[in-house]
Amino acid sequence: MHHVPTTGLKGLKENWQSDLLSGFLVSLIALPLSLGIASASNFPPIMGVMTAIVGGIIVAFFAGSEPTIKGPAAGLIVIVAGAVEELGRGNLELGWKLALGVIIVAGALQVLLGLLKVAKLADFFPLAAVHGMLAAIGVIIMSKQLHLAVGISPAELKGKEPLELIEMVPHSLAHMEWHVALIGLVSLAILFGLPMIKNNLLKKVPPALIVLIVSIFMGLGFHLSDVHEYGNIKPLVNPGEFSLKVNAIFGAWSGDLLPIAFKYLAMFTLIGSLESLLTGKAIDLLDPFKRKSNLSKDLTAVGIGNMVSAVLGGLPMISEVARSSANLTNGGKTRWSNFFHGLFLLFFVVVLTPFIKMVPVAALSAMLIAVGFRLANPKEFRHMYHIGKEQLVVFVVTIIATLATDLLIGIAVGIAVEFLIQVILGMPVKYMFSPVISVDTTGKSHVMTVRGAAVFTNYLSIKKHLDRLPLGEEVVIDLEHALYVDHTVMENLHNYKRDYLSNGGQFTVVNIDEHKPLSEHPLAARRKTKVTTMATR
Repeated sequence: MHHVPTTGLKGLKENWQSDLLSGFLVSLIALPLSLGIASASNFPPIMGVMTAIVGGIIVAFFAGSEPTIKGPAAGLIVIVAGAVEELGRGNLELGWKLALGVIIVAGALQVLLGLLKVAKLADFFPLAAVHGMLAAIGVIIMSKQLHLAVGISPAELKGKEPLELIEMVPHSLAHMEWHVALIGLVSLAILFGLPMIKNNLLKKVPPALIVLIVSIFMGLGFHLSDVHEYGNIKPLVNPGEFSLKVNAIFGAWSGDLLPIAFKYLAMFTLIGSLESLLTGKAIDLLDPFKRKSNLSKDLTAVGIGNMVSAVLGGLPMISEVARSSANLTNGGKTRWSNFFHGLFLLFFVVVLTPFIKMVPVAALSAMLIAVGFRLANPKEFRHMYHIGKEQLVVFVVTIIATLATDLLIGIAVGIAVEFLIQVILGMPVKYMFSPVISVDTTGKSHVMTVRGAAVFTNYLSIKKHLDRLPLGEEVVIDLEHALYVDHTVMENLHNYKRDYLSNGGQFTVVNIDEHKPLSEHPLAARRKTKVTTMATR
């Protein structure tokens, strides 16, 4: 194992060169994406950059994770845009201010949830439903941005649901503004084509930054700033100003707006926290130094960031997965890389605002189409099928339910379908939330027997028993008497094993040979084919 980097001020002295370089490279990715995410969220584009500045300069000091980068997230676009539209009832300026009040309260709730150490609740959600929700978010992002990338006026898209926007695609392609569409097409070609070129020098340059530069020159060539020629489509970004009148912020918490405010409070808190925690877990797996994040502390830090960001007029933030993995790829070692990324963005805002005003909207839309495609990549469907047909069913049903309703209902439907499938495949309902668990200890060897079922709904109970066992010893999980073991538990145990081994212990899962896997994937769900007598101790 590599030498684990020192943290704090000593860490700054030890790693400032690698963290400074990585922070700079990540800021080049964050600048265009932050503008695009804010714009798609019905916020002034500059507020996306401001959110990332807060996520770097302020949140870095509170975070419970060293390598993660905090900033606005594509996964929250759908919620933020919906909050602005519904709270403002068509008035986006008012809706933005009212949404800020909801984000502040959501941030306070996240601080509380972090202090109560509820980060472990992320383990409750079935993975297929979570991936289905994220894929649906990708489809929703693409369904709107495709129209903007070919020069359709935002006014034509107002109030349309995702399925209506998808239905409208042929009409938009038939009525495109060709100058704008050409910029969108070239931007997409760069975003999808550049990563395929195997050149080490090119790999260092973020494709989104090249899109920004190329699109500005194309915009100048097409005279996109000519108001008379382009009429009502406003093809260039209006970044907005760093100014905010706070008197309207808490207006959502009264009168007939109250039910809408509570709905979006639930979404910001639940989906924002879930995405942030899942990113923290994913980045821990990528970290070459095998550090384990304090996810509860990190959730508190994100909550603090959301409160500060919203007071200043910014978006909600999360630990963002693409920027965090880029940080590790670029050699970022400590939280100082997140701090430097925020510092560079602050510098860019001061120096580059005149250039930001020259960025075509189509270029930002193309970037968001690429982000949406990553979330809803066809590979995700293949991956789910590989894990098991039942996982694919949960994944697809979650996507359809989310597109037809909203994120909260979508993930709730996904959870319900997962549970229904498990009951059909033999999971005893009485063990849904509480498996029968016994632990036999002999010296430094601990055998934990799980009876009944080991599924996503009762994994928190299993994990609670696991966390009581001392590190660096021998742990055996006996699943002989578990009639059904789902994919979420198989994956969680796999990750738990990795962490336990890294602390010098031994961890094995035994007696699953008589369980029939639902696919050839090593972490597929398993059901018991021969039922043995179950003693319940």
